[in-house]
Amino acid sequence: MRIGIDLDNTIVCYDGLFHQVAVRRGLIPTDLATDKQAVRDYLRADGRNDDWTELQGLVYGEAMNEAQPYSGVAEFIVAALRNDWTVFVISHRTRQPYLGPPHDLHAAARAWLASNVMLPEANVFLEVSLEDKLQRIAEQHCDLFVDDLPELLLHPGFPAEVERVCFDPANRCIETDLQRVTAWSELTARWFGGEIS
Repeated sequence: MRIGIDLDNTIVCYDGLFHQVAVRRGLIPTDLATDKQAVRDYLRADGRNDDWTELQGLVYGEAMNEAQPYSGVAEFIVAALRNDWTVFVISHRTRQPYLGPPHDLHAAARAWLASNVMLPEANVFLEVSLEDKLQRIAEQHCDLFVDDLPELLLHPGFPAEVERVCFDPANRCIETDLQRVTAWSELTARWFGGEIS
């Protein structure tokens, strides 16, 4: 079995980090809800789209080392490798932020993965566009792909033969026909009978 997994918001959990970085930079009040959506909505409602764009670059760049993996993702990957699955990280992000300091966002992602996920460097693909990501999924002959973005999984260019799973802890895929999970433990139970050690 060959499985592809998205990186941002699928392996990497940014819960609270957008809020922390925004507070440190004086962009939001400290009592604002701590989820990413609340921070984005607050800045956009205030006409500060550039601040939101720059904040994303900071979180996905210099502050990424403060992010945590989603609970259970490491155990899932260990179980997959133990069962002789080939695991790929296939993601897309720009190489540098659109606004703000010119951090290397690919280097930040690779450093985070090296510290948090035990995969060979050769199994990590960071593409610069959604189209390149779709092509990479096909080129790696994935049997299964897990992503948090329904728009990617439902894209007309998504390889038809690949099984799609929406990682959906925020319940954004409910209105789709996609199979979905809200936690990595669900995938571990589904594929490996709950094996986690």
